[in-house]
Amino acid sequence: MITVLLADDQALLRAGFRALLNAEPDITVVAEAADGLEAVRQAQQTHPDVVLMDIRMPGVDGLEATKRIAADPGLSETRVVILTTFELDEYVFEALRGGASGFLVKDTEPVELLRGIRAVAAGDALLSPSVTRRVIGEFAGIQAQSRPAAPPALLDALTDREREVLVLVAEGLSNDEIAARLVISPATAKTHVSRSMIKLAARDRAQLVVFAYEAGLIRPGWLA
Repeated sequence: MITVLLADDQALLRAGFRALLNAEPDITVVAEAADGLEAVRQAQQTHPDVVLMDIRMPGVDGLEATKRIAADPGLSETRVVILTTFELDEYVFEALRGGASGFLVKDTEPVELLRGIRAVAAGDALLSPSVTRRVIGEFAGIQAQSRPAAPPALLDALTDREREVLVLVAEGLSNDEIAARLVISPATAKTHVSRSMIKLAARDRAQLVVFAYEAGLIRPGWLA
């Protein structure tokens, strides 16, 4: 059973999500929160598999709440999915850097929402190639102007093949697609991704994407 925490300051929206999710045999809503501080508290109490987190909430916003959840060792298995009104939300990239596993626009079709929750609960990042190009690429470029590249020592920890795989992850490719591109087995591709995550202390694939951009392994425009 996939457990979900809903964090949004709009009660009507939470009610709609709750009704949709609870109707699924493998998903259940275990808690709700109307602000970021309550979201963190509820997460610590219920340890949900997935948190659907709105960014704009009173008091502690979703961005800060995401960072607190990601930094809590007791919530290492909890994944945060950002809910936003627009795909080009200016805070999306910062949320991904802070530990979010992806994002969904609020008018996403119900079947896509359910698919996304199941994907994130299974350990995948909710980042399609188009989202990688349009959102992460844009804001990574902005951040790169004010942030130094990742320390060389971190990059040195990766093998040449792992760096190659990291770039493909940043393109939004799945393990199967990486395997096809590099002519290796999906299991080998998965192993390279897993080892990269361990070496870079990344929570999931979304964190690998952020690292790839910030390390300068890939830059906005290269994927066009």
